[in-house]
Amino acid sequence: MSGILMMVIAIVVLGGAYLLYGRYLEKKWGIDPNAKTPAYEMEDGVDYVPADTNVVFGHQFASIAGAGPINGPIQAALFGWLPVMLWILIGGVFFGAVQDFASMYASVKNKGRTIGYIIEEYIGKMGKKLFLLFCWLFCILVVAAFADVVAGTFNGFTANEAGEFMKVTANGAVATTSMLFIIEAVALGMLLKYGKLPKWLNTVIAVAMLVVAVAVGLKFPIFLSRGVWHIIIFLYIMVACVVPVWALLQPRDYLNSYLLVFMIAAAVVGIFVANPACNLEAFSGFHVDGQYLFPILFVTIACGAVSGFHSLVSSGTASKQIKNEKNMLPVSFGAMLMESMLAIIALIAVASFAKGEAAAQGLTTQPQIFAGAIANFLTAAGLPYSLVFTLINLAVSAFALTSLDSVARVGRLSFQEFFMDDDTDEENMSPFLKVVTNKYFATAITLILAYLLAKVGYAEIWPLFGSANQLLSVLALIACAVFLKRTKRQGAMLWIPMVFMMAVTFTALGMTIFKLGNAFITTGLSLGNTLQLIFAVLLLILGVIVAVQGIKKLFERNSGAVKA
Repeated sequence: MSGILMMVIAIVVLGGAYLLYGRYLEKKWGIDPNAKTPAYEMEDGVDYVPADTNVVFGHQFASIAGAGPINGPIQAALFGWLPVMLWILIGGVFFGAVQDFASMYASVKNKGRTIGYIIEEYIGKMGKKLFLLFCWLFCILVVAAFADVVAGTFNGFTANEAGEFMKVTANGAVATTSMLFIIEAVALGMLLKYGKLPKWLNTVIAVAMLVVAVAVGLKFPIFLSRGVWHIIIFLYIMVACVVPVWALLQPRDYLNSYLLVFMIAAAVVGIFVANPACNLEAFSGFHVDGQYLFPILFVTIACGAVSGFHSLVSSGTASKQIKNEKNMLPVSFGAMLMESMLAIIALIAVASFAKGEAAAQGLTTQPQIFAGAIANFLTAAGLPYSLVFTLINLAVSAFALTSLDSVARVGRLSFQEFFMDDDTDEENMSPFLKVVTNKYFATAITLILAYLLAKVGYAEIWPLFGSANQLLSVLALIACAVFLKRTKRQGAMLWIPMVFMMAVTFTALGMTIFKLGNAFITTGLSLGNTLQLIFAVLLLILGVIVAVQGIKKLFERNSGAVKA
């Protein structure tokens, strides 16, 4: 299959899904364009801030579409292009987009609260406590890992074989551009809030800012060490977690979304110009290089198909910015389908290389393979390879930092909500509750633990990230299915994704526990593998407890309708 044919199929399927299936869900769930959304009802100037659709879309898209939809398909390509493509398209439409839309819809209908509160309201308090604790720990792990990755990307120095330190211009350029994005985001936030300019003019200004940041970054790279960047990044996240979303989060993601959309558009043009051949087998087997297609394919390709983290963004930050219920479809469903498009581009990119060709060109990481392939495509359009390669790498790297501030804010909210119940009197809380629910305290404890984990090492438990992420998807789907049933709305479309992802997650965790448990009995385990075994067992227990509670609610006959 040629690259153009893959691209055409993706455009038709994903575009058609938005127009047909997305509108079908709107009708079944009863979207009310005249309803007052939580952004207005609970506006606080910090988390609850109504924003235009394109701004919230920018936040949602930039938060969920980091390197995940690029890394996953390239890693999973060992099974062949056909299962990867099928999972991206089927999973993206019927699993991921439905989950993201349902999570946002349930949140908007419940005062913009997170999935944790949905679980408390419709399943039970114990389920909520377990879910929020898991979310908080998950966010700490992700912040630690992403901060370390970003610091490595910004690291301006590398050592050669002789041990001499040399400057890395590409990393310095990425660092400069990312820092400029932050400064420009603050200026853009002020403009969007107080300028009252036409939307087209805001767009022109945002694009101009984007171009300036990239140009200055390429011209004036910053050279700092990895350790210094660790400190700078965590200080930035500390601020980004507590300032009003309109001042930094919204405009920063708005800027970055244009960068990502430009990258996708350039890649699509390159594919249609170059029409790359597919050098991958259609299907290479169910067991390849010690990996089983089930469940590995469905854990490896999360972003791009279905990712539990998306439900945290949809219900944790984006839902609090929705101006009108009709905006939920393009923001959640639309952003997920756009991410699936990026995943298809990543598949075409890796398929364009013959076996061993990418490594021979010095392209070893997934982002490098992606950037190298897109640069190859666009050279057919007359653009210089080195410039395109640098710009694509710049775009991919910039999004890790974008995801960081979103996941850190979700972690802060999860910590605060853990100590609050639906009936908590916020005006008369105990001194202890006032402290632990304070946004500054919640931010500090979350980021201090993440910083320590980043410095001590998160590699030992990182292999569980895929399973933990998809466990979030299971719990979100269960919560949304129960919400839809209890509010007398059609929720059958969530049942198959829910059951399938439950099988994927529990199988993946079970295989990990069996492998590590067997090694523990026979040869013993290192400290890192012992921690991984303990966390895998705890994740499995957590998933089973919340899943059983949720499924019981789904099959209750006399649960009664709840207004939402």
